[in-house]
Amino acid sequence: MELLHSGKVRDVYADGADLILVASDRVSVYDVVLPTPIPDKGALLTQLSLWWFEQLADLVPNHVISTTDVPPQFAGRAIRCRRLAMVPVECVARGYLAGSGLTDYRASGSICGVPLPGGLLEGSQLPEPVFTPSTKAPQGQHDEPMTFAAVVELVGPDTAERLRQTTLQVYARGAALAAERGIIVADTKIELGWTPDGELLLADEVLTSDSSRFWPADLWQPGKAQFSFDKQYLRDWAAGTGWDKRPPAPEVPAEIVEATRARYVEAYQRLTGRRSPSG
Repeated sequence: MELLHSGKVRDVYADGADLILVASDRVSVYDVVLPTPIPDKGALLTQLSLWWFEQLADLVPNHVISTTDVPPQFAGRAIRCRRLAMVPVECVARGYLAGSGLTDYRASGSICGVPLPGGLLEGSQLPEPVFTPSTKAPQGQHDEPMTFAAVVELVGPDTAERLRQTTLQVYARGAALAAERGIIVADTKIELGWTPDGELLLADEVLTSDSSRFWPADLWQPGKAQFSFDKQYLRDWAAGTGWDKRPPAPEVPAEIVEATRARYVEAYQRLTGRRSPSG
């Protein structure tokens, strides 16, 4: 195998015509990799993605070839997948007001050019889910919000509309299934790519604690920061240290590592109904 790319949290290898996508236990906040890993994170997110790929297969096909035909040292946290021409847009759907969407709303009353009603609070449910794409920035740089018009200019009107519809369909299915399990999907980001024959596939990870905001429905209360089953807890800890959000990042204390891991585990267990990534 040939290492093609080592990202913030994933490594990509070439193996003949296929790719081997390996999820590490590394974790990034504010686009900076923290020096302290979260144990089992790679396996938890890989297996959660695979569970979601199955739930979404009738909506959009995915890039998975095999979950077992991978090098033994990567077992449980790697997939063999198809090579795709990745769409040059981060496809984001939001159903609730949080994160950068909240910042944009407070500044302009809109997100990515989509106007929203006045008076919404942090954590408020939006009247309907919205497509809020962003650029795909190189590693070390920040993604920037895009309007739908900018997506049209980049990929053309037909592809732009397909990206919007696919993203919103994935979000709607994910939010509905999660709601049955007591979890609110506040927002999520998906990756899409084209096969050589023009088929659009879901790729990378989907509806994980790294790509989504998961909130326990019974604790949801608009007007404040929400308890979350994702890395928002780690973001909040990092911001509270006084760190300037530039490398090098601070070491993460053991109690913060364990609390973060516990949130990843609970999201996995609640959503899949399984005790651990091995079943």
